[in-house]
Amino acid sequence: MNVCVITDNRFIYENFVSIIESPVYKGINFDFFCSDVKEGSPLESIIPKINLKVLDDDTCSYDLFFSLHCKQIFPNKIVSKFRCINVHPGLNPYNRGWYPQVFSILNKFPVGVTFHEMDTFLDHGPIIVQKEVTVESWDTSFDVYNKIQRLEIDLLKKELPRILKGDYQIFTPQNEGNINRKADFDKLCEIDLQQNITWREAIDRLRALSFNGYKNAYFIDEHGKKIFIDISLNLEKSI
Repeated sequence: MNVCVITDNRFIYENFVSIIESPVYKGINFDFFCSDVKEGSPLESIIPKINLKVLDDDTCSYDLFFSLHCKQIFPNKIVSKFRCINVHPGLNPYNRGWYPQVFSILNKFPVGVTFHEMDTFLDHGPIIVQKEVTVESWDTSFDVYNKIQRLEIDLLKKELPRILKGDYQIFTPQNEGNINRKADFDKLCEIDLQQNITWREAIDRLRALSFNGYKNAYFIDEHGKKIFIDISLNLEKSI
């Protein structure tokens, strides 16, 4: 069996590699790639790039494709011809698309992990398994994302053998849910200092946009300078 794994997430990549070192996966060939996209990938110095748009589906020898936080949109010619599994950091059908944890903090929809077969729509298709994570009032986007990543690894350890065999039941969500695009996230990042909102709404907005190492939320001051904001929240420890 030949499996193509495409990922742009180093944490997921390193843990996936560790998982398949088990003798259970002996005889299965895993080829790893990162996205050949404009933004680049933190893995491009470790594994080769691939552009699915130019992949020759007629000569492709893969039996299965895995998307593990892949920046590329899988083209119709691939998902229509091959079994393609998406490990999505969201709880379909809620907040499909970009940064599910950001929007779940704001709109209070559930968030978690969904393994699903891909179809021709974004983060859409029959669900194999999914599990929710808890979002606490003191969690930032970064905190929730870390919970999601840990859960993804736990589910991969448990579910990967039967996914490879195709030995699973699928189910379809009862509704289409909602989709958030990159433009929706970019719009959230600019803070209007004149907007009238509650403290709860302000804190949720800022914690949803606080992600270690990234400059997301910002406002423009009276001199036209862009000022970035993030916050940290700390739960009081019991004595």
